[in-house]
Amino acid sequence: MDTGMEPRLAIPVEQTRSRAGLDRDERLVKDGILRMGSLVESQIRDAVRALADRDLELAESVIRGDQRINDAQREVADAIVMTIATQSPVARDLRFLIALDHVAFELERIGDHASSVAKQARRLAAEPALREVADLTRMGNLAADQVGGVIAALIDIDDRVAREVAARDDDIDHDYHALFANVIDRMRGDPSAVERGTRLILASHWIERIGDRVTNIAEDVVYLATGQVEDLNP
Repeated sequence: MDTGMEPRLAIPVEQTRSRAGLDRDERLVKDGILRMGSLVESQIRDAVRALADRDLELAESVIRGDQRINDAQREVADAIVMTIATQSPVARDLRFLIALDHVAFELERIGDHASSVAKQARRLAAEPALREVADLTRMGNLAADQVGGVIAALIDIDDRVAREVAARDDDIDHDYHALFANVIDRMRGDPSAVERGTRLILASHWIERIGDRVTNIAEDVVYLATGQVEDLNP
């Protein structure tokens, strides 16, 4: 009897199970990225606070904590490899997993940069602070904000937010160049400030590199959202 209704397409049980397994594994990878992002953001804030407060204990804690980020990156990479091997993702899912692998790599490198800032803080802990430390603290907190922002954009696959986060890298670059010029002027007028100034410039360099790596992650988000490869920091 013709009921006038279109026949429903039956979805094989195996396909349903496969999709559920892939979704589960992708969530696990995404959760790993979220944990990494949270760790990295905290490491940046603690590193610049250690430098501003000349807190040797906090600087040492940041340096030791870098291993947690390295371990988290390996866990994410292993989960991605296992997902690709067992779930055989294609098209959009494969692109998503490969992008997350690159994001994990960038976050691990950002963690290294935060540790490098903390190493300068450790060396400066016993020295009188230069006035420009306040500028570096502002740079570092802006970089930490960028990390949080780009991870939020990644979770939502929101290319608009990713572009906004990447655009704020110009603020970090501006602060870096201003701090560099100010510290050089100070060292010219005060030879006793040369070593402290050099270490402050090194720390600011690592923060500037964090901004660049956040932009790389933002480009991954734009690629996931649009399928287009764009240079957000031409």
